[in-house]
Amino acid sequence: METTRFLEVLGDDYQRLLGVAVGDHLGAKVPTCPDWTMADLVEHVSMVYLHKVETMRLGAFPQPWPPEDLPPEAPADRLTRAYAALTAEFARHSPESTVQTWYEPDQTVGFWIRRMVHETVIHRVDGELAAGQPPTQVPDDVALDGIDENLRAFLAYQVIQWPEEFAEALAGCGGETLLVSAGGRAWLVGLRPGTVTVEDADPGTAADATVSGSPSGVLLWLWRRADDSVVSLSGNPLVSGKLRDLQRIATQ
Repeated sequence: METTRFLEVLGDDYQRLLGVAVGDHLGAKVPTCPDWTMADLVEHVSMVYLHKVETMRLGAFPQPWPPEDLPPEAPADRLTRAYAALTAEFARHSPESTVQTWYEPDQTVGFWIRRMVHETVIHRVDGELAAGQPPTQVPDDVALDGIDENLRAFLAYQVIQWPEEFAEALAGCGGETLLVSAGGRAWLVGLRPGTVTVEDADPGTAADATVSGSPSGVLLWLWRRADDSVVSLSGNPLVSGKLRDLQRIATQ
């Protein structure tokens, strides 16, 4: 996706989250993040935005975080201020500019632009659910990019970085494969002890199990914001269940 498209989507989903973060909704429980209220959710997104602002300004992660002198603000006010600061800081850098990220293969501002888009997409879904509204469908291009980010940067990369977290879940795996398919694209996920591989694949690729559906449905399923009713599952249910277990660790 082009940077201009990422920024457009970021703005759209920020506005959707801001729109539900009002009044009585602030005390509502977030069903997909049971420990949070809507106010907690909005505070989380705001602080994530501000953390990235400081990271780009410094070129490295700010320490300590959160800052000790953070002024009290209403949730919507902090979110508005944080979004304005984030987009202004993005405008000061090219996507290729070097900056620290947690994903070693991509140490650029472009990584944070993409990451903040998907952070906001998923959390505005959380916000809509907390407000009792059906989630707005994620556009196909955004959802497909989000699926790719989820599988590669969250699942496969985190298994490399924190193998002990995934050791038990992967212990019984022996090379099983699962095809994730949506919108004419597909990813072949391989499961072995200590390793998860992700490769681009043809939608017709044979695998032990398949998860398929609309791009939005598959994205929300991977992020555990939707249940099995939004996707089609075929093949060995133990393999698709194993992916679901791994996602609980990767996306906690």
